[in-house]
Amino acid sequence: MRTSYWAVIAIIAISLAASMYGYPRMGERVASHWNAQGQVDGYIPKFWGLFLMPMISIAMFLLFILIPTIDPMKENIGKFRKYFDWFIVLIMTFLLYLHFLTIAWNLGYRFNFVLLLVPAFGLLFYYAGILTQNAKRNWFIGIRTPWTLSSDVVWDKTHRIGGTLFKIAGVIALAGIIIPSWALYLILVPALAVAIYTFAYSYFAYKKETSRRVES
Repeated sequence: MRTSYWAVIAIIAISLAASMYGYPRMGERVASHWNAQGQVDGYIPKFWGLFLMPMISIAMFLLFILIPTIDPMKENIGKFRKYFDWFIVLIMTFLLYLHFLTIAWNLGYRFNFVLLLVPAFGLLFYYAGILTQNAKRNWFIGIRTPWTLSSDVVWDKTHRIGGTLFKIAGVIALAGIIIPSWALYLILVPALAVAIYTFAYSYFAYKKETSRRVES
């Protein structure tokens, strides 16, 4: 079994252990959602509050295992598999961190929830940029538009610029540490802008590539 898979299994085990630790120490309903100001604005039953995140982690892990086996272009995934494997570990670590923060809050510790998520999102976005720049054409991982999936040239161009923009989005997200009141917006707005830009870029790159082929 891959080293990254063992790391994920350990992360999920820690998540479940934290849930079992917190279960007898909490009330019947637990805080589960925070607004942009870091204030609680949602509660759910204790069981779901403590065990939903481990369940999500397990489901995502199984999906990540399945993807390389069912993709019609699975050989391309093999070309950047090490980046994908460690992205899985990073995603699972992010979910574990979020789970720890939720449990800590419900155990009575108080902190700015959104602000503590800033470095985690910054790291996640930055590594997403690394993965994006190394991804080869496939059906599940990367910037998948009708135009990137139709051309290796368009895929590579879009992913080069998309990877750079995701890294920039990660750095911008970290600015939320300095400007806490803007933290959520510094996370969401750049990520949304990257998604919109790369979608449009892939279209125009495809049009340019098809025009070049016709002319030649």
